[in-house]
Amino acid sequence: MKVLVVGGGGREHAIVEALGRAPSVTEVLCTPGNPGMARQARLIRGDQSPASVTALALAEQADLVIVGPEAPLAAGVIDALQGAGIPAFGPTQAAARIEGDKVWSKAFMLRHGVPTAGHRSFAELDTALAYAGSQPLPLVVKDAGLRAGKGVTIAHTHAEAHAALHAIFEVPQAQAVIEEFMVGQEVTVLAFCDGERAVMMPPAQDHKTIFAGDVGPMTGGMGVICPFPVSDADLRRVQTGILDVTLRGMRQEGYPYVGVLYAGLMLTAGGPKVVEFNARFGDPEAEAVLPLLDSDLAEIALACVRSDLSADQVRFRDEASAVIVLAAPGYPAQPQTGIPLHLPTPGAGEQIFQAGTALHAGQLVSSGGRVLAVQACAPTLNAALGRAYRLADAALFAGAQLRRDIGARIGAVPDPAPDPVS
Repeated sequence: MKVLVVGGGGREHAIVEALGRAPSVTEVLCTPGNPGMARQARLIRGDQSPASVTALALAEQADLVIVGPEAPLAAGVIDALQGAGIPAFGPTQAAARIEGDKVWSKAFMLRHGVPTAGHRSFAELDTALAYAGSQPLPLVVKDAGLRAGKGVTIAHTHAEAHAALHAIFEVPQAQAVIEEFMVGQEVTVLAFCDGERAVMMPPAQDHKTIFAGDVGPMTGGMGVICPFPVSDADLRRVQTGILDVTLRGMRQEGYPYVGVLYAGLMLTAGGPKVVEFNARFGDPEAEAVLPLLDSDLAEIALACVRSDLSADQVRFRDEASAVIVLAAPGYPAQPQTGIPLHLPTPGAGEQIFQAGTALHAGQLVSSGGRVLAVQACAPTLNAALGRAYRLADAALFAGAQLRRDIGARIGAVPDPAPDPVS
């Protein structure tokens, strides 16, 4: 089948790579794509509006469209594709509210008994400031809209909370959510969903802040380990008490959820609780999880679209995966662009997923904040981390930022380089 992928970041590069391994796929297209995808996909310039994507899918006679980023989903690209009779993998605009409107999402969780942090939502700055000033520290302040994973502040002082709220309400019609701070390990569980069933992928852990030790500003993600160790009991709670309940609630409210549901969870002493839902593959979680996929991504996506997904269609290799993100100097505030990139050739079981890259006069250069997602698989997590860090060091560019503590929260240590053969 011919598959069109919408998006141009590291997540979409990972999707394209997985489709390239899928026996059912004869051709992959990507709009707008990035230079790293050009070996596996035909890149087509264009915007990601519902009308443009639908026109492209019709012109190319695509058999399936997979939408990566959150913005086109929130804009209704799936609705437009469905209206044109094109199989499209992703939630409708109404279902994508679970990510795009955190006030609505939190209210949905309360209506259906999905475990989450205690919270309040605000549409006015003054009331939000007064509430924040009365709460124990630390507390979590969230922009209710789409912020590409960066609209969250963990405030350790009331001044930090007030500054975050002022920044949120600089935008007209803004809303904010203020949550209690939950204690525990944070983990991401991605699930393929067909409206009725959710089939989990291996749990992963992202590292959100820019600096080692989990300090500094929030980013879109600086590194991932997969699988993250989650007990069988907690996985059952995630399946039955979070994913199944969420899909049932979405059906009951009239917008069945089809696509990848991202459950950002905190493993608290009282069990897993939802930090937030996202309506698509995580980025950079996708770059860690998809290389482990041992079945056909296109067939899985079509099964979701047709509402006939089964757990035996989704198979992952029993290995570990690690991702190290190389970010531009100045990221996340003002990333420097135009930095020349010189990429090494990855070995077997290794990938360099391009995210913020472009070609300028034939030279690959940085074009965004998170530039590269360097990934490696191995039988153990320590081995995967060792391979990923060695490849990341070979791919370093001027001023590159990377964290040297990916996996350290659970005591993972990168294996050293093997001794050379004499």
